[in-house]
Amino acid sequence: MTPSVVERLAARERPEGSPVMYQSWGNLLFMHWEVSANALRKHVPRRLELDTFEGRAYVGLTPFKLWGVRPVFTPPLPLVSEFLEINVRTYVHLDGVPGVWFFSLDANSMVAVQGARTLFRLPYFHSRIEMKGQGATTHCNAWRDDASGAEAGFDAIWETGAERGAAEPGTLDFFLVERYCLYTAEKEKLFRARIHHQPWPLRDATLLKHRSSMIEAAGLSKSGSDPLIQHGGPVDVEVWPLEEV
Repeated sequence: MTPSVVERLAARERPEGSPVMYQSWGNLLFMHWEVSANALRKHVPRRLELDTFEGRAYVGLTPFKLWGVRPVFTPPLPLVSEFLEINVRTYVHLDGVPGVWFFSLDANSMVAVQGARTLFRLPYFHSRIEMKGQGATTHCNAWRDDASGAEAGFDAIWETGAERGAAEPGTLDFFLVERYCLYTAEKEKLFRARIHHQPWPLRDATLLKHRSSMIEAAGLSKSGSDPLIQHGGPVDVEVWPLEEV
C-alpha cells in the first residue's frame, strides 16, 4: 500500500537528533516521465516498494546547483562547497516512509563525488557540467567523464515563469517533488538518510531544448512523451546521517 497523505506530510517534519551536513539547493529543474513499474522493479532492491501515484510510476531527471555544502562543524570552503549536479531517480517507500532511490548522481566536483560515495554509499560519477543563466533562461550541459560509469550526456535549456508556491498535498506535483529521505544499499544492507528543508517553492517552467542519455545510461527507458516540468528553489537543506533499516 502506498503511503497516505498523512504519512507523506509526516516525512516532511524535521527529524529528531542532529544533522551532519548543511547545503543549499537552487535552480532545480524537475523533469519526470511515466515509466513501466515492471521495468523499474528489477532495478530497485526487493525490500523497497515502488511508490506510485494513482498506479503510475515515474523516473526523474534533475539538474541543479548546490552551494554552502559543508559538514555542520566547518564553514563553507572555496572550490569545495559549490558545485552542479544532475541525478536520475525514482520513488520508493519502506514502512510507510516515502523517499528517493537514485540510479545515478553526476557532479562536477571530485571531492563531492568521493565524499558522497564514501559517506552515503551513493552512485556518484564525475561529469563536466556547466550551467549558465540569462534572465529567466538557463542552459545546462554535461558530459560524464568518469570511467566507472556508462557514457552519458545532458543538454537542456529551460525558461522559468510565474511563481506557483508550494505543491498541494495529494497532488501529482506534491508526490514528485516533496521528498525528504533517500534510500541506498550496500550488498544486502539497506540504508536511509533523512533531509529537511522548507516545502519547495515552485515556478512554472518551459523546456525549450532537451537531449539526454542519462536515464538510458542507467539501463532505463522513458516514454516518448514530453516530460512533466517543475522548477524549484532555493531551499536550505539539513542532512542526517545514514541509518540501516
